[in-house]
Amino acid sequence: MSDLLLVRHGETAWSATGRHTGRTDVPLAPAGVEQAISLAPFFRELAPAPALVLTSPLRRAVATAELAGLTGGIADPDLCEWDYGAYEGVTTAEIRRTRPDWSLWTDGVPPGDGDHPGEDAAHVGARADRALARVAPALAGDGGSAVLVAHGHFLRVLTARYLRLPPQDGRLFLLRTGTVSVLSTEHGLPVIAGWNIRP
Repeated sequence: MSDLLLVRHGETAWSATGRHTGRTDVPLAPAGVEQAISLAPFFRELAPAPALVLTSPLRRAVATAELAGLTGGIADPDLCEWDYGAYEGVTTAEIRRTRPDWSLWTDGVPPGDGDHPGEDAAHVGARADRALARVAPALAGDGGSAVLVAHGHFLRVLTARYLRLPPQDGRLFLLRTGTVSVLSTEHGLPVIAGWNIRP
């Protein structure tokens, strides 16, 4: 079975300051552009070439894929970041001023406007399950890895689901911007083979 490579997009102005960046389509910051470009040698040397590349449709993910040299990526709306509802653009520190014990993983978010209705971990987990089902045929053979270029919280949930854990257990997998992580198998069981790799 082939590996599933996860790429978190490069840094944005919002991610650098800890603002929850779900569906707001912010661009890469200059540091994020550099992070994405630094991934290109990793993917140039990857053999065989990826059999499938899926990206979030948001421009920070699409730009990361392009700058990393991942051509032919297919935009998949299931790879969008967690919809943070009314907490879009708000930091955890700001939220905890009024909700001191708040956790995204267990408490979810209040609904926002029509563009940000909000999601809980189960909703994000269902999207992750669909994405995993979509890449399964590419992973079944030996024709090259599959690559997902997406967002921090979404990829953490997807990792939990890949490992057959509940979506809330994505909290266990801190994921940095501009990194590659590798999901694989050992003796037929899902494992993490590499995490937060910066080539």
